[in-house]
Amino acid sequence: MNIVVITGSAHQKGTTAALADEFIKGASENGHNIYRFNAAVKDVHPCIACEQCHETDKGCVFKDDMGVLNPYLLKADTVVFVTPIYYYNMNAQIRSVIDRFYANDSELHHNKKAVLITAMADTDNKSADGANISFSHMLEYLDWENAGIVNAAGCWERESLKNTDYPEQVYKLAKSI
Repeated sequence: MNIVVITGSAHQKGTTAALADEFIKGASENGHNIYRFNAAVKDVHPCIACEQCHETDKGCVFKDDMGVLNPYLLKADTVVFVTPIYYYNMNAQIRSVIDRFYANDSELHHNKKAVLITAMADTDNKSADGANISFSHMLEYLDWENAGIVNAAGCWERESLKNTDYPEQVYKLAKSI
């Protein structure tokens, strides 16, 4: 199985990075092929709805790191979104990647699974409601299967994960795919 893990945090040693590592560990142990795309350190322009991708054969107007991600995304069986919750939703870096799915819209509407993993400082999981709803509606639109969600509340730094079972939840989720 081909799995794409898209991370959104600029903190490469942070909480979501640790959770992404756990997911990759579990999925790799099952023999899956993993491609990790760290959106926050890539050159990804936001979609400007210029329609070049749909009205011409030139593809997206931006020639950036989405060109690297797209072949992996298109052949992926499962797409994993790992994002911090900064202000009640997925962060801007991962949203830019998702918005750029538009250039491949027709090719993405088929059987894929998706996972959402979030981490937030807030101890109330309500802070992840926006991300969870956005994820749910995106999957409905794309006709993808929800393979699981883990919202890591009260985990604003990597050290805070040590007193939780969130890494284990993420690992087990990866093993179940």
